[in-house]
Amino acid sequence: MAAPIRPNSVNEEHLELGRLGNFIGFRLRRIQNQLSGAFSTQSVEIGLRPGEFSALAIISANPGLSQAKLAREVGLDKSAAVAVVDDLERLGMAERRRSPDDRRRHALYTTEVGEAALVKLFARLALVEQDVLNVLGPRDLQVLSTLLDRVYDSVFRK
Repeated sequence: MAAPIRPNSVNEEHLELGRLGNFIGFRLRRIQNQLSGAFSTQSVEIGLRPGEFSALAIISANPGLSQAKLAREVGLDKSAAVAVVDDLERLGMAERRRSPDDRRRHALYTTEVGEAALVKLFARLALVEQDVLNVLGPRDLQVLSTLLDRVYDSVFRK
């Protein structure tokens, strides 16, 4: 006897998202999980967890940044951000200095060791994302970046 035909057979290569497909957060997180998993092994080889890499990169781009602003930008609570900065200091990649404007707060800076690690990690990150970038043309990438910034600004920079 033949097997019954299932009207809703599963396509193993492309699963339907159902109602989840209507939620941008899920779709972004799914992409992020794939890219993060591939990059995680790269950053761990240098001694950094992915969250530490993000923090170090933000500090490098914003010398003198406060821990509170770092926490907000990388999506950590303040105590978790302190732990990340502690780890970066322990690794010799970042340092806290008393803020010249407000001695109650610390300003964050990368070290030469941290900058060297970032050079290696950004090169590895570019390789990890290369397949994604090859699917999109330069115009698509610009549109995507603009849209992602608009979404971020509407949610987090009110």
